[in-house]
Amino acid sequence: MTTGRFALHAGEHGVQILELKGREEWALSHLLAAGSNGCTPIDTPGPRWSDYVFKLKKRGIVIETVTEAHGGPYRGTHARYVLRSKVERLSAPSPHGGASVDHQERHVAP
Repeated sequence: MTTGRFALHAGEHGVQILELKGREEWALSHLLAAGSNGCTPIDTPGPRWSDYVFKLKKRGIVIETVTEAHGGPYRGTHARYVLRSKVERLSAPSPHGGASVDHQERHVAP
């Protein structure tokens, strides 16, 4: 299972270090990489995006949910998730099993 360390910059509350694994780590990594474009279950398939976002929000991470319409034979709506908190990836798994430093940071103004 993939594990990653992240710094959540929480304004007046300082910095909170998060150790995430599994799908929470996967979802936050994709949100960081997507920047202000955000992620949708259509563009970045995952079985339970809403659950991953719910769990990340419980940890204090601000993620905006934007409802978008889509067409096609199964016309309807889907969610776009956009990271609004300032988050920095501190470490990522290396191919050799240890942690490596990967300072990736995103901050999107609300």
